Amino acid sequence: MMILCFDIGGSRIKAASADADGVHPLGDAPTPLTDFAAFLSVMAGFARGRSLRGVAISIAGVVDPESGRITVANIPGANQKVLRDEVASALDLPVLVLNDADCFALAEARQGAGRGYRNVFGVILGTGVGGGLVLDGRIVQGAGGFAGEWGHGPVVRAPYAFPCGCGQVGCVDAIGGARGLERLHFALHQRDAPSTAILGLWKAGDTQAARTVDVWCDLIAGPLAMVLNVVGASIVPVGGGLSNVPELVALLDHRVRSMVLRRDDQPLIVPAQCRVEPGLIGAAEAGREAFGG
Repeated sequence: MMILCFDIGGSRIKAASADADGVHPLGDAPTPLTDFAAFLSVMAGFARGRSLRGVAISIAGVVDPESGRITVANIPGANQKVLRDEVASALDLPVLVLNDADCFALAEARQGAGRGYRNVFGVILGTGVGGGLVLDGRIVQGAGGFAGEWGHGPVVRAPYAFPCGCGQVGCVDAIGGARGLERLHFALHQRDAPSTAILGLWKAGDTQAARTVDVWCDLIAGPLAMVLNVVGASIVPVGGGLSNVPELVALLDHRVRSMVLRRDDQPLIVPAQCRVEPGLIGAAEAGREAFGG
């Protein structure tokens, strides 16, 4: 018997089956954003005709580990529902629901850059900033499901303290992701440019882009170093769009290693290795543990 895995985002629902031989993609479908019955129907369609132990879901939302209630702003139809119970009732199977950054961290801990390390802090530098924490091989969700969310809290000061979607001002999330890099570039040089262009110019030696990247790195390195001191991470795999620039990850690694208490000549912050479907891989790993198989 297999485990049915889903990676659910605001545009697509990706599905896979998982067994002892690995993770086997089953395809994907558009995510119904407001029609919850249609949302459940998509998952039921992938489950139909399969002999399953359970369902493991990675989703771009915060899952309260106590109540099971999910906060997922980009899928209004599922927001504030106990998704675990709703899917279990619809599919008549046990269900596990986890945050996508937690699944990313678990995928890296079990099958990626974190293999062989005791404590893994997975960092997402994408449109915004996220993270997931795996200690002694197990995901740490924390109160309310917010463990690993290092991107929020008013830690960045003026003149680079930008408003954040969480309602605070000065969060790392507002400056550390791709959109934040673009805001910072405009604040420094009054020039609009996509993050890909800024980083391309930086690698080509452009002085303005170099200034932007230098300030960006200084602004996020300190908060990240403090988090790593607290959680005792042995390795920090980085995913998300900005991780596609290895030189940027290497620069951040150099800055952070100069700030953390544990000094080591080996890289601490490294590009993620599970580049394809880390959400499905992490969901499969958690599902095997929860349901067997």
